[in-house]
Amino acid sequence: MGKHANVREYVAVVPEGLREVLEKALAVVNEAMSGTGPALWHGQPTWSLGKQPVCFLKAYPKYVTFGFWKGQLIEDGSGRLEAMSRQMAGVKLRGLDDVDARLFTGWVEQASALEKDVKNT
Repeated sequence: MGKHANVREYVAVVPEGLREVLEKALAVVNEAMSGTGPALWHGQPTWSLGKQPVCFLKAYPKYVTFGFWKGQLIEDGSGRLEAMSRQMAGVKLRGLDDVDARLFTGWVEQASALEKDVKNT
């Protein structure tokens, strides 16, 4: 995916089948982050608290990654979060059924709390 001016342009070029997955995940995260919309950061929709990035969505040819900067610190009873580099963790979304609003909201709440703790120390 190339450079985009905003999240809307980013979403527009995602292939149709994955676009619906991305749009559903965007809606869930927007609701969970209440009042903090995504901005493009490192070329992908990213939600931040101040200057602290919390989570992101990134489209690949066959899936969308929903990731967290401090994802390895999130308690995940579902076992769906997979460790990534550093403290990051994420989940690959391949279809609409992979987007679990309740689970994702819990993750976002935990990730936001972790970033708020950083700001308060």
